[in-house]
Order: sequence, then C-alpha cells, then structure tokens
Amino acid sequence: IANIGRIMKKALPDNAKIAKDAKETVQECVSEFISFITSEACEKCKNEKRKTINGEDILSSIQVLGFEGYNDILKMYLAKYRESVRANGETVGVEEKE
Repeated sequence: IANIGRIMKKALPDNAKIAKDAKETVQECVSEFISFITSEACEKCKNEKRKTINGEDILSSIQVLGFEGYNDILKMYLAKYRESVRANGETVGVEEKE
C-alpha cells in the first residue's frame, strides 16, 4: 500500500491527502489488472509451448486486451530497462528460447 500511496501522491497537488480506503481500492484494481494481463500472457506462452513470460508477451497481452494506448510507452520502457540491465552486465533473459 505504501508504494501505491507514493505513486498516487505524484499525480496530486502537494497538499492533497489520500484516504486509506482509496489506496486499498487502487491496490485491488492494480492487482486485478496485473492478473488480467498476466493471464493473457500465460495463455500466449502455453500456445507457443513456452514456460517463461517475457516483456513481449506482456506487450502483446496489453494489445490483445484493448490497452494498445499504453504500448508505445511500455515498449520504450522495456527497451530502456533492457539497455540498463545489459550495461550492468546482467542477463535480461529475453533472448532465451525454450
């Protein structure tokens, strides 16, 4: 709930307050949204006989479920994330084929 509160505060004026039930409601909505998107991504993986959900699966799910307005910004975020991971010498895991 603390993270949700911080995110919500960024969208509000400095003097705004957020009731606990508002934070809890947003938390429930976010959890449901994550489950919705993940379930679609999982179906895609099953159909392709893969076990690991990757960033492309999430982007595809967002498109399929009608949230295509978020696709461009999420593609940019995913690219920056991968770039950051590679710059730190970590493995991203997206190139893995099962």
